[in-house]
Amino acid sequence: MEPILQVKDLHVSFHVKGGEVKAVRGMNFEIGRGETVAIVGESGSGKSVTAQTIMRLIPSPPSDIKSGQIIFQGDDILKKTNKEMEAIRGKDIGMIFQDPMTSLNPTIKVGKQITEVLIKHQKLSSAEAKERGLEMLKLVGIKNPEERFNQYPHEFSGGMRQRVMIAIALACRPALLIADEPTTALDVTIQAQIMDVMKDMQQKLGTSIILITHDLGVVAGMCDRVIVMYAGEVVETGTKWEIFKNPQHPYTKGLLRSMPRLDQKKGEPLIPIIGTPPDLIKPPVGCAFCARCDEAMKVCERINPGATVFSDTQMARCWNLHPMAKEVQSS
Repeated sequence: MEPILQVKDLHVSFHVKGGEVKAVRGMNFEIGRGETVAIVGESGSGKSVTAQTIMRLIPSPPSDIKSGQIIFQGDDILKKTNKEMEAIRGKDIGMIFQDPMTSLNPTIKVGKQITEVLIKHQKLSSAEAKERGLEMLKLVGIKNPEERFNQYPHEFSGGMRQRVMIAIALACRPALLIADEPTTALDVTIQAQIMDVMKDMQQKLGTSIILITHDLGVVAGMCDRVIVMYAGEVVETGTKWEIFKNPQHPYTKGLLRSMPRLDQKKGEPLIPIIGTPPDLIKPPVGCAFCARCDEAMKVCERINPGATVFSDTQMARCWNLHPMAKEVQSS
């Protein structure tokens, strides 16, 4: 599958009063055309920082992109000027944020917020932009689009506002859509509807999607591949079937154990991951998950593990997966 996006050895830090927070530490992944890839992990793992770095939305200072490349359709967007990025955002790369109430302008009617994107990036007339805007509202399942077009965000429910965000993000038919926790504040029924809208729009437009989430249920229903992040690093990648059926990294296994399952017996408790993520001002020398891992060995504290490859699509970074680990454990 031809990659539309390649992230190579990306390091992003934030300079704060206490020191340098190394939020993203050597991120590597790629997205194919028309593919949906989830980036999962608990809060603070670097998911949203990665997404906002791709969009070049993190302010500098305090952020600092230390090194790496983000190749989008053949060009390194880290070398783009702010003006060049303004031409890419909304047109070639769309983004859905997790809180539509703060993402939408409360003082501007919803229709104008959709049409201004079309007028800027596609040079449509006001009449043409309105026609396309009404079409987008229909596509995302908003009833009475003519009436809704002239309403303000506060007149919409949370689920409807998120549909408007999807309409704005997809109005220019971008090649890549980044959805950052798009269903966080919504109830389960509305979550399912929003995911259905995104899948339907993807099929119609052929858009690639990066889904940032901590909800593994959403991942199972939506995604082709999964990237598991912990403490700013990728610890495992694989297809959703590999991740759910045959997880390799202890952190991935812990995430799966902590979520409810349909085959779970009544009264059977969920097993949380004990402890907290490390301080990324002083990240661990070895494996970042070592302090919370039941399978940790002495080498885990001293040296960060390399990747163990299981297939063309699955890899994990854990010393227990090293060929010599079984010999060490049995001795």
